[in-house]
Amino acid sequence: MSASCEIPSFKLFETELTYSFLDIQPTSKGHALIIPKEHGAKLHNLSDESLSDLLPIAKKVAKLLGVTHDDGPEGVGYNLLQNNGRLAHQEVDHVHFHVIPKYDKETGLIVGWPAQETDFGKLGELHTELKAKLESGKF
Repeated sequence: MSASCEIPSFKLFETELTYSFLDIQPTSKGHALIIPKEHGAKLHNLSDESLSDLLPIAKKVAKLLGVTHDDGPEGVGYNLLQNNGRLAHQEVDHVHFHVIPKYDKETGLIVGWPAQETDFGKLGELHTELKAKLESGKF
């Protein structure tokens, strides 16, 4: 545990750009956070340099927690979660990723996925709009 932090921090990995530690309000055993040292309230506010360090650390955390092996169709799983904005459930205005082990259906992240029926006409219109933005470079 770090003695220099106001909130207890149980460090897992640290690089020049990133810090990872165990979540003090976990949803399951081993729930960990990965944060960039560069401040950015949302993902798009971070430099590409900071972003390039986050996923390799997430991978190391998952391996460290032992959730990367497959034990049949159910096995052990994990979620990598990152929220942007209050509407998307972000409570801390600093980018952070959660690595949340999923050992069973009752612990870890519980997700509902309200999928909509496909409207290929609307989907095609959106695709055309997005392609125009890509081609113009104005996004």
